[in-house]
Amino acid sequence: MDYSRSLHEVSDLENGHVLLKPSTKEGFNGSRSLQNVSSSIMRKKSDPVLVSSARFQMLRQFFANLQQVILGTKMAVLFPAIPLAIAADFYKFGRPWLFALSLLGLAPLAERVSFLTEQIAYYTGPTVGGLLNATCGNATELIIAFFALYQNKIHVLKYSLLGSILSNLLLVLGTSLLCGGLANLKKEQRYDRKQADVNSLLLLLGLLCHMLPLMFRYAIGEGPDTFYCTLELSRASSIVMLLAYVAYIFFQLKTHRQLFESQEEGKEEEEEEKAVIGFWSAFSWLIGMTMIIALLSEYVVGTIEAASDSWGISVSFISIILLPIVGNAAEHAGSIIFAFKNKLDISLGVALGSATQISMFVVPLCVVVGWIMHVHMDLDFSLLETGSLAFTIIITAFTLQDGTSHYMKGVVLFLCYIVIAACFWVHKIPQNQITIGKPFTGVFAA
Repeated sequence: MDYSRSLHEVSDLENGHVLLKPSTKEGFNGSRSLQNVSSSIMRKKSDPVLVSSARFQMLRQFFANLQQVILGTKMAVLFPAIPLAIAADFYKFGRPWLFALSLLGLAPLAERVSFLTEQIAYYTGPTVGGLLNATCGNATELIIAFFALYQNKIHVLKYSLLGSILSNLLLVLGTSLLCGGLANLKKEQRYDRKQADVNSLLLLLGLLCHMLPLMFRYAIGEGPDTFYCTLELSRASSIVMLLAYVAYIFFQLKTHRQLFESQEEGKEEEEEEKAVIGFWSAFSWLIGMTMIIALLSEYVVGTIEAASDSWGISVSFISIILLPIVGNAAEHAGSIIFAFKNKLDISLGVALGSATQISMFVVPLCVVVGWIMHVHMDLDFSLLETGSLAFTIIITAFTLQDGTSHYMKGVVLFLCYIVIAACFWVHKIPQNQITIGKPFTGVFAA
């Protein structure tokens, strides 16, 4: 009987049931029982079954995060383009193929970076989250710009930044107003003009900083002195633009946050208030995807001329039209979805906010970084490019001046984008591809 009871006590201890008795017939005391309990607990913690269970739990958590991050988007079908692009570079495939695969791989990465920054914002709060979104919202464009700057491809850099602004203001905003107007024909579509006015003012300030170097060059005339004066003017203007953008962030997140509260309320209604993945998981995924974006961006910048020659498409069209469409995939999809649900404040915040970030933050930052790297990056985007930017900003400001929307406004903005795309399609077209019966005369004759 005593032996059987001892077996039961040992079984209870190993199952986690602690039985403390002051004394027994066998001479066990309380201190000895505590030592046995302690050793039993230590054995339980180091149990291989528990270690295996913890590893299984971590593995299951990893696959859950993998499902949310990789498979949680409809653009997941484009993820295989990433390893194919790396393989194309490793096995020295054709450079146009490398460019095309890299371009396709950047689209889902840009969308997932936006998703991850939103997840991190749940933990950091609105202030840090807003700054994080401002920094990472256009991560693809920023990384492509830095690689173009590092490789001294200033024309690709200027084209891609200009194309991002045009894409947000005309394509993203235009299709959002068009789809929202068609989906809500029987509803009055209204939005708060105040935040649209603030973004329009910043865009006009950026336009002034772009036009001054161009007008200065035409007023003074070509020459080495003019070039360096234009460069110095661009650097001074870039510092002013960065100060204006810092003031805009402070204005948006601190002093006049009530102007943007409707935008945040709409997001809270649309999305769950809790994050679907943890903070460190989201942060780790964000770092990993940013590194992959950097790799693919290097491929894109290094092969854009080869793709242009192979496809017979000008570098200006690829940089101004194709690259921004890929980089703005996340903004484009999100803005249209909110417009369908008649939440135009959010759609305007996405499109105008992204354009403002590029114009007032990314562009002057590239000028300052080029200044540090001794690269002559300025704000003179040439006459055709600056004129397209000017008319885009003016048309957008006029479109948003009355606080109401209908599908016709979206039609006009979208058609403006088509016209600009056609302009850069024929811009700098190779002479041997022009086949007409009569001798060619005009601006493209040279």
